[in-house]
Amino acid sequence: MAISVFDLFKVGIGPSSSHTVGPMRAAATFVQGLTDQQLLDETRRVEVRLYGSLSATGVGHATDRACVMGLMGEWPDSIDPTSIGPRIQQLRESGQLLLAGRNSIAFNWLHDLLLLDESLPYHPNAMSLHAYGENGLLSEQTYYSVGGGFIIEAAEAESGIAPTSEVQLPYDFSSAVELLALCNKHGLRVSELMMANERAWRSDAEIRSGLLHIWSVMRECVEQGLRHEGILPGGLDVPRRAAKLHRSLLEIGKPNVITSTLSAMEWVNLFALAVNEENAAGGRMVTAPTNGAAGIIPAVLHYYMKFNPDASDDDVVNFFLAAAAVGILCKKNASISGAEVGCQGEVGSACAMAAAGLADILGASPEQLENAAEIGLEHNLGLTCDPVGGLVQVPCIERNAIAAVKAINATQMALRGDGKHFISLDRVIRTMRDTGADMHDKYKETSRGGLAVSWVEC
Repeated sequence: MAISVFDLFKVGIGPSSSHTVGPMRAAATFVQGLTDQQLLDETRRVEVRLYGSLSATGVGHATDRACVMGLMGEWPDSIDPTSIGPRIQQLRESGQLLLAGRNSIAFNWLHDLLLLDESLPYHPNAMSLHAYGENGLLSEQTYYSVGGGFIIEAAEAESGIAPTSEVQLPYDFSSAVELLALCNKHGLRVSELMMANERAWRSDAEIRSGLLHIWSVMRECVEQGLRHEGILPGGLDVPRRAAKLHRSLLEIGKPNVITSTLSAMEWVNLFALAVNEENAAGGRMVTAPTNGAAGIIPAVLHYYMKFNPDASDDDVVNFFLAAAAVGILCKKNASISGAEVGCQGEVGSACAMAAAGLADILGASPEQLENAAEIGLEHNLGLTCDPVGGLVQVPCIERNAIAAVKAINATQMALRGDGKHFISLDRVIRTMRDTGADMHDKYKETSRGGLAVSWVEC
């Protein structure tokens, strides 16, 4: 399966890539299918059934709202996040849903959107959609939201075989060993190898403009996070901290990040908090590679771009390309889904990706880059996904800040070495996969274990 950098970095909305972005895409895809099959105008009722983790934390992750917006024909990369609340309120009051934006049908929130206490095979994030006409069922489809906004249909999940891609990559790799061998054989940096692979889909200009657009959305997300104050939605009364922290850092003057480690850490914390608070509020996001871990990569890249006077757009492009190489390895050989392997698959993968991206633009050899990614992932192994109240707030927001600083430290350690180290990145990724398989389901994005239950005072 050929994976592009634009598969890992996708514009969407918060608070979750697997629980918000994926379900919206699934619902919109289903409705597009009705249109293509000329069944849209015959449809009189649509029923959505959510299973497993999508059901357990569906309300807190806005899965229900995302599905409804997808049924209206909206896609996560183009929807205006500020329009969702008013449109949902109008639907609840009128009981009418504008299917695909054109066919008005009756919709009862309690009877047509079901959160079921059962799971389907193949993946914890499952949902099925059913369209009914005057004479019964017209169409049905089951989707699995497998992390990072990726969705697959039931047939693909049942076969266990990803659809073959017609794209032939010049430097295809499925392990870090293969990646390093290709870099050494052809004298390429990791970002250069990734650029050559991306050309199988797009021109250099399209790749560059696409990645710079991703960066612009990330920057805007930080800016939005610094503007907004108050309490995050959801009922936990979690206060936004980024705006206040930003004012505090501006008051103490411009830090010298080379000599002031504590100041540097605070700015990295700030960038991560701003992104993840905006994510928790349902704002415009970039999966990196997921929404739950969306603050780590932009925080590290913001840090580099803000405090390096020689930073350029070339650095942005190379950062994303190198980071994606590690994300591809995590996606192919383990998972980036918290519902499948816990938060080690989200925050751990993002930490490793950020370390790899930073290492590349700091001039690391491929071996040093692999070492940086390995350090970043290794020290997130076993991390559970136990969001309090089913919301992507506690401990998720702070966890991104901690992991962003960890990614920078991993890069610094790797750059001090020659790339030789005891445990390989491939072994750490396999360990993440095996640890996730051993992890009890209550620690994998169900809010039924860990901090999600221990915070409740009896």
